[in-house]
Amino acid sequence: MPVNTLRLKKFAPDARRRLHQLIEAKMKYVLNMDSPELREKEGSLDQLKTQIILKGEQTVIEQVAYTWFNRFVALRYMDVRGFQPLGVRIISPTTNGGTPEILSNALSGRIPAELEKVKNTVLGILSGSISSRHPQNEAYSLLLIAACNHLHQIFPFLFEKLDDYTELLLPEDLISGQSIIQFVREGMTEADCQEVEIIGWLYQFYISEWNDELISSKKVYKKNELAPASQLFTPKWIVQYMVDNTLGQLWTEIKPNTNITATLDYYIKPAYKAQ
Repeated sequence: MPVNTLRLKKFAPDARRRLHQLIEAKMKYVLNMDSPELREKEGSLDQLKTQIILKGEQTVIEQVAYTWFNRFVALRYMDVRGFQPLGVRIISPTTNGGTPEILSNALSGRIPAELEKVKNTVLGILSGSISSRHPQNEAYSLLLIAACNHLHQIFPFLFEKLDDYTELLLPEDLISGQSIIQFVREGMTEADCQEVEIIGWLYQFYISEWNDELISSKKVYKKNELAPASQLFTPKWIVQYMVDNTLGQLWTEIKPNTNITATLDYYIKPAYKAQ
């Protein structure tokens, strides 16, 4: 079944806008509130303030939103396809319910051994021995971040190491029916996740509004604007066409008697070979 690009074309920009709003609200909260929890994260706060001075608030928000969008999308795809190294779904439930499997398991006292560092804290929050305003949400945040950090060790090219301030700006609500996690699950259906091209389409649609803004501005782009201004997703069939008619053709030149072209769906015999 092909990817429903019409739905994704609406979902990705909507997700970008939602993440911007959520992260901006979280930024205002952590910069203006005082609490024991935030005092414990003084180093992360200092790092955030430094980044804001260097880059500006909107650039920091954009970068953090993109980071979390990438992670949510990758985690959803891996959940649906059964590719999670931890053996448990990170943002998806096992049934049609709304609770991610990793949190459901934690509520029953089961946490992957790879996340041992957060196990006692998570179980303490869920049992009430550690005070929390929103126990399940806070426990899930810890599990989500720990899972991303574990995946960084396995897939560093996909799950880059999270900066402390990126973790600090993780949206507050992650498990309600109106959460960004639920929005991602609805936007990336299980049917669409059967096709790996969904990742490429989501990237293109996520930056589409930014791309339009940059193109219409007719200015010299900054370094961080080059990718969204110039990159487009190449569908699989175009890649296959290019490979069939470059490497495929080269192989026929090396091995004139080869039958490989019969297996190439997009191979076109050159005019000089047609005689």
